[in-house]
Amino acid sequence: MNNLKTAIVHEWFVNYAGSEKVVESFTNIWQDADIFGLVDFLNDKHREIILKGKHAKTSLIQKFPFAKKSHRNYLPLFPLAIERLDLSGYDLIISSSHAVAKGIKTKPDQLHISYCHSPMRYAWDNAELYLNNADISTGLKGFLARSTINYLRKWDLKTASRPNYLIANSKFIAGKIKRIYNREADIIYPPVDINKFTCKTGKEDFYLSASRMVPYKKVDLIVKAFSGMKDKNLKVIGEGPEFDKIKTMATSNIEVLSFNDNLLKSLLQKTKALVFAAEEDFGITVVEAMACGTPVIALNKGGTAETVIDGTTGILFDSQNVEIIKNAVHKFEKEKNIFDPIVISNHAKKFSRAVFETSIKEYVRDKSLNFFNKKK
Repeated sequence: MNNLKTAIVHEWFVNYAGSEKVVESFTNIWQDADIFGLVDFLNDKHREIILKGKHAKTSLIQKFPFAKKSHRNYLPLFPLAIERLDLSGYDLIISSSHAVAKGIKTKPDQLHISYCHSPMRYAWDNAELYLNNADISTGLKGFLARSTINYLRKWDLKTASRPNYLIANSKFIAGKIKRIYNREADIIYPPVDINKFTCKTGKEDFYLSASRMVPYKKVDLIVKAFSGMKDKNLKVIGEGPEFDKIKTMATSNIEVLSFNDNLLKSLLQKTKALVFAAEEDFGITVVEAMACGTPVIALNKGGTAETVIDGTTGILFDSQNVEIIKNAVHKFEKEKNIFDPIVISNHAKKFSRAVFETSIKEYVRDKSLNFFNKKK
């Protein structure tokens, strides 16, 4: 099946985050593939990593005013824009989807396999959170925003049957796909570059929070918890719209740091434990911490419930609540000597990029053979 003309589709190419790391593996495997996206504003460094120096074939949104910094403002146009991408000349289409990429239009003789990071967050579970944080939940703006969400939901459901196969990045997301789309999804965990992280056995006396500073990450709950535990030191590293808010909340035992790749790596290796309160689809940072031999204190929901082994690679807590987070930290203090950095680091290896790329290659090969043999 090596002679299949292949296209890779992703929502937008703006930065280098979790979903782009999946596309990076796709371009590692299918090096001759053409790449499509709504917009492509990657810098040279990230373009080389993700797209191997290529430029994506983009939609009409690429040329819209302020698209580089504010492409999300054109959210209502995303369905139309993704459907207008011309993929008619390809045999195999692989989409990386967390919003609209799964909704590309294909013909019956084309095989479309979609790797789903999540059903469209804007339209489903996080809709109210987005409205409240954008301060558009009431009045005329609220009416228009809810009308847009209703339209996106209808489109998302209508297009859920377009991919021939769906792959979920966790059991958690497979459950969402079943609940929202009423479709089964196979599960392949996303790639984590664990080889970039060295296991360190000697830990220092501080806890770490590391994530994007956006509302659903619940960094504010971690900061509130440690504000009530003045005898414990916390370092918070990240970037995002809540950075200033988090910095203002910090007490004398809490240090808030701007994001830097090398600093994050160093802190993940040195910290006694990563504290993570988000309900994540998967949670790459959590696996990176474990690759460093660092235990994780995390929410027992979403992807972290699948990657962290309670009592072996960390402590799981049951809800996003300040007191419960504090109790989990106290439990960790009592049990910290049972956590073996080598065991934790070895556990992280099952989520490596090599494992992902082998799994995804075999999956696509098997589905392609089955699909195209039936067409003969």
